[in-house]
Amino acid sequence: MGEYIVRRLLLFIPTLLGLTLLIFVILRIVPGDPAAAILSGVSGELSYTQADLDALRARLGLDRPLPVQYVSWLAGLVTLDWGRSLYNNEEVFATILKRFLLSMELALLAWIIATVLGICVGIVGAIRQNTLADYASRIFSIVGLATPTFWLGTLLILFLSRVVNWLPPPGFKYFWESPTENLAQLFWPALGLGYFLNASVGRMTRTQMLEVMRQDYIRTAVAKGLRERAVVTRHALKNALLPVVTISGIQLGHLLAGTVVMEQIFSLPGMGRLLIDSINRRDFPMTQGVIFSIGLIFVTMNLIVDLIYGWLDPRIRYR
Repeated sequence: MGEYIVRRLLLFIPTLLGLTLLIFVILRIVPGDPAAAILSGVSGELSYTQADLDALRARLGLDRPLPVQYVSWLAGLVTLDWGRSLYNNEEVFATILKRFLLSMELALLAWIIATVLGICVGIVGAIRQNTLADYASRIFSIVGLATPTFWLGTLLILFLSRVVNWLPPPGFKYFWESPTENLAQLFWPALGLGYFLNASVGRMTRTQMLEVMRQDYIRTAVAKGLRERAVVTRHALKNALLPVVTISGIQLGHLLAGTVVMEQIFSLPGMGRLLIDSINRRDFPMTQGVIFSIGLIFVTMNLIVDLIYGWLDPRIRYR
C-alpha cells in the first residue's frame, strides 16, 4: 500500500504543474488586454490614459516576458503570496480561504446527504428488484436527476417562506461563531444539492449491487446460512463501491466548484459567488486564484479517489 501511495503522490506533482500551466496559458490567450478590461470596467468605456494602462500592466506583471510571469506566479502559489484584489485590495489567498471554508462546509453536507441517500436507495432497489420499493426508489432518483438545482432552490425558498415562515438571513455565521445558526443556514441548500446528486449515486449503486449479487461467492454466502444483512453489508456492498467511489469523489469536486446557484439563491458568500463577482469586476488576480483553487480541488479529489481504490481493491495497489 505504501508503494501505491508514493506512486500516486509522485503523479500528483506533474499533474498540478500541468494545471498551473494550463490556467496560465488560457488566461493569456483570451482576446484583449486584461489591464485594459479592468480599467474599462463592465461598461467598456475608455476612461483611462496610456499611463494608467502601463501602470496597471506593471502592477500585474503583464509587462514582463511570459516565462517570467509564469515562474513568478508559480513562486507566489508556493509561498501563498497570490497577490491582492484589484477591487478591494484584499489578499487573494486569505479571501479564497475564507470563502472556501463556507463552500467546503456546504459541499460536504450536500455530499454526505447525496452519498448516504443514494447508497440506501440503491441498496433497496437492488435487494428488492422489480418490486414496489424498487420502482419507488427509481422514481425518486429520476426525479432528483431531472430537477434543475436553480428550480429546486427556488422551491425550497418558497416552501420555507410560505410554510415555515423562514428566510435566509442577510449575513452569514460560520460554524465557530454560531453552530446552530450556521447549520440552519446551510442545511436547506445542502439538502437541495444532495437530492439533485443522489440520483447518479443511487442508480450506480443499484446497478453494481445487482451485478455483485449474482456472483458465485454471494450465492455461497447465502448457502452457508448468512443473514441477508451480513451478505449485503460484508460481502456485496464493499465490492460494489468502486464505481460509486469514483462518482462520489468527482461529485464532491463538482460541488466545491459549482455551488454558485445555491449560494446565489440563499445569499451565501462562497467560492462560486466569488468567482462570478471577480469576473464581473475584471479582478484579474482574484479570478486567476479562484480558478486555480477549483482546479486544485479536482486534482486532489482524484488523488483521494485513487487512494480509496487501493483500500477497496488490493489487486490494483501496485499497478
